Amino acid sequence: MSAGVIGSPAGLEALIAADAEAAFKDSRLDALKDLNGYFPFTPAETPEAWEQRAEYVRRQIQVAAGVWPEPENTKINATIHGKVDRDEYTVEKVFFESSPGLYVTGNLYRPKGKSGPFPMVLSPHGHFAEGRFYDSGAQKVQADIKAGAEKHEVGGRYPLQARCVELARMGCMVFHYDMLGYADGFCLSYDLIHRFAKQRPDMSSEKNWGLFSAQSELRLISALGLQTLNSIRALDWVCSLAEVDQKRIGITGASGGGTQTFILAAIDQRITAAFPAVMVSTAMQGGCTCENATYLRIGTGNIEFAALLAPRPLGMTAADDWTKEIESKGLPELKQHFKMLGVPENVIGKYYPFPHNYNYVSRTMMYEFFNQHFELGQSSPIVEADFKPLSREELTVWNKQYPAPPGDVESEIRILHTLAKNNAAQIERLTPRDQKSLAEYRRVVGGAIAVMIGRPLPEKEDLEPEIVSEESRTGYRQYHTLIKNKRFGEVTPTLFFLPEQWNQKVVIWLDDQGKAGLFKADGSLKSPIQRLLDSGTAVAGIDVLYQGEFSKLQAAPTEMPVVKNPREFAGYTLGYNHPIFSKQIHDILNVLAFSKYHDSQPQSIALAGFGFSGVRAAATCAHCPEVVQKLAVDTGGFHFAEITSIRDLRLWPGAVKYGDVEGLLSLCQPAALWFAGKSSSIPELIQSTYNAAGQLNQVTLYHETGKREAAAVEWLLQ
Repeated sequence: MSAGVIGSPAGLEALIAADAEAAFKDSRLDALKDLNGYFPFTPAETPEAWEQRAEYVRRQIQVAAGVWPEPENTKINATIHGKVDRDEYTVEKVFFESSPGLYVTGNLYRPKGKSGPFPMVLSPHGHFAEGRFYDSGAQKVQADIKAGAEKHEVGGRYPLQARCVELARMGCMVFHYDMLGYADGFCLSYDLIHRFAKQRPDMSSEKNWGLFSAQSELRLISALGLQTLNSIRALDWVCSLAEVDQKRIGITGASGGGTQTFILAAIDQRITAAFPAVMVSTAMQGGCTCENATYLRIGTGNIEFAALLAPRPLGMTAADDWTKEIESKGLPELKQHFKMLGVPENVIGKYYPFPHNYNYVSRTMMYEFFNQHFELGQSSPIVEADFKPLSREELTVWNKQYPAPPGDVESEIRILHTLAKNNAAQIERLTPRDQKSLAEYRRVVGGAIAVMIGRPLPEKEDLEPEIVSEESRTGYRQYHTLIKNKRFGEVTPTLFFLPEQWNQKVVIWLDDQGKAGLFKADGSLKSPIQRLLDSGTAVAGIDVLYQGEFSKLQAAPTEMPVVKNPREFAGYTLGYNHPIFSKQIHDILNVLAFSKYHDSQPQSIALAGFGFSGVRAAATCAHCPEVVQKLAVDTGGFHFAEITSIRDLRLWPGAVKYGDVEGLLSLCQPAALWFAGKSSSIPELIQSTYNAAGQLNQVTLYHETGKREAAAVEWLLQ
């Protein structure tokens, strides 16, 4: 097996230093992407290709939002009270728990004088001051009327109520519900959800953690995710109402409410039409902490999220903000996309020259959209009528009979920890017992790991090796190779050691020192590596990102690099860029694929990793277990749960939610598994998955101390 690797009688460092021509460029060392980047959408060529892409992007959103697997649709005990009777509609106060201590709060509008079942429109309000209670004021509404942005004084002062009232008059039920931190949704405060800026050391320990901490990231609990959970449960609730027409359920919101609109519609097929206002664009993707989450927009963006609506109807407005170019950037691609799916008439978008808004002009377009697609039978053009606004007292769900829940730090901890516990229990219930349940476990947990790694095994044509040097040694040849991933502009420095009498087996050896970890101080091979070569087994050593040769290009960071955003929220960086851990897995995947597709056709490929590199090996095998025949790891007892800083280089959001290191190892069958640990028994989760696969006899637990690398090699040679 040739095509690139190394060796060095004078010592590895001296050899690499001599390879001046080995300098390379790697896209991962470029500037990080942030929410102000460019996010175009390239439509798929066929419905089949789109179906495959859509499944992945939808799952990516769900994983990022912490709602993968889907929240269980348990019965909702909603409190409905305080009915206000108007001429053509009624308004009621509604609250219920989406998760213990986490509340959905809002108002339910019902049409009068009409018979159901009724269309339902969910209405998340967006970043309007005080949310459902919003009053723009007498001065602003006069300016808006003068500018042509509003028609009536009442509708202009209370535009959030106006859209609910008009939809109810058109024959729709409307549920107008709070963003967290707004109006009645203060079980988690406005400052926490929307203005978080600085990490809280007292809320960042393994046991005492809150939102935006490393621990919440490890469990994929975020402000965006909590609001998405509330939206899902709001949809669950309205779908449980007998008078709601399940075939006509829409959603509309502006700004941050537009984000909630396309996120929910993208992941839940029960939404049959959506109208996100002033949010969908190829430019700025949403600046609030409540609009970002780790993994959310890596390789995708808001235009593609909107595309997930297809073939269901999609309407959009744009304004003099980041959305102003929608008609030339985004909408043409969406029209091509909907046409490819056979429904060109189901997408519309329009730019209006007003500041960021959901004004009368935009609302009128929305009314016509739902009138058409929900077949409401209203005469066009629809003219928004004036109405009597509800007071704060008539809108609020809390009173002496129904006191508001607390919104303090203790409440935050209680809400988040209970949610984390319930999410863990949901994952635990997936623990497989047989082949069928193993397939479901792999679909859910393996599907999450695939998103977290964010990259499939490269194709053969993606890779191009560049041999830097080749050297003959006693009993084997050494090749220093740069494995180039042309598709992503990445390079993985690799050393291959090929025995003269090769047995067609390869071991990819991962060490925390990179390739240098395969050598002694004098430049000779360490005895476990020499033992493999003497047996006829080829060995590959890798520098993953920031190891070894990468240090010639850029000094390794001491903490997680971040984008230029003063607010200390991991999602602003990791919502657009892979975590370092994932990027390092990409290096291993490059070498794994190169070995698999090599012209010499090796019969067996094994992974061996020690220290934190053992965790990398486990993640790689969990992602591609069908390619790896054997996995040998010693993680030194590391668990992601011990990480307490969002700048920790090892931070891998979601790792704890999906079982930590044991969760990775549980996904490695059919690969035979050897792992070192302190316990004398195989962890229960690993036992369950390997037993369900009928391969428990393929698991070896090594719990002795000392010489673990040598013991792993002897197992690999069996």
